[in-house]
Amino acid sequence: MKIWGRDNSTNVRKVRWCAEELGLQYEHVPAGGHFGLVSTPEFLALNPNGLIPCLQDGSLVLWESNAIVRYLARQYGDDEFAPADAGRWAAADKWMDWASLSFAGPFRDLFWNLVRRTPETRDGAAMQRGQEQCAELMKVADDALARQPWLSGETLGIGDIPLGCIAYAWFNMPIERPAMPALEAWYERLSQRQAYRKAVMTALT
Repeated sequence: MKIWGRDNSTNVRKVRWCAEELGLQYEHVPAGGHFGLVSTPEFLALNPNGLIPCLQDGSLVLWESNAIVRYLARQYGDDEFAPADAGRWAAADKWMDWASLSFAGPFRDLFWNLVRRTPETRDGAAMQRGQEQCAELMKVADDALARQPWLSGETLGIGDIPLGCIAYAWFNMPIERPAMPALEAWYERLSQRQAYRKAVMTALT
């Protein structure tokens, strides 16, 4: 098994964290950003979009981070991580798309301006708007986590992975955050997991 992508990519973190939680052996190939590779003919034969992450598992090649996480969970996870029951699976799965789609614009506005731009090139209005919108979205998760220990239900699962990667940046950027006790307790539980620490808690760049 090979996983292509750079450590500081939120989408690559998703895939590597899932693989680590499942105890999978894989080769990590740094790609994208200053590592390059994604525009080479060899990589484009795997992913014609030239984007990361990309997974190769035997003869199967997959791209799109959520699709990869779902595949790994189905292929290698147990019934707690990847429930066979359609209702339990869907209840966890909805959080994957919610996090990926809802945070896409607001998180980009906040993170790119605060972390990846120099102070003189930041769009302050976009950064403020992104921070406020991210806080509103985090409150949705906080409310859910006040009723259950994980977004996926009673155990960690696929529903926790996309937001778990975003939450790492949220709790480690130098910003003011409204108190959200359930979300904070959930993040603390995540940060104690070896797989999360290895795959997600890398440099914010």
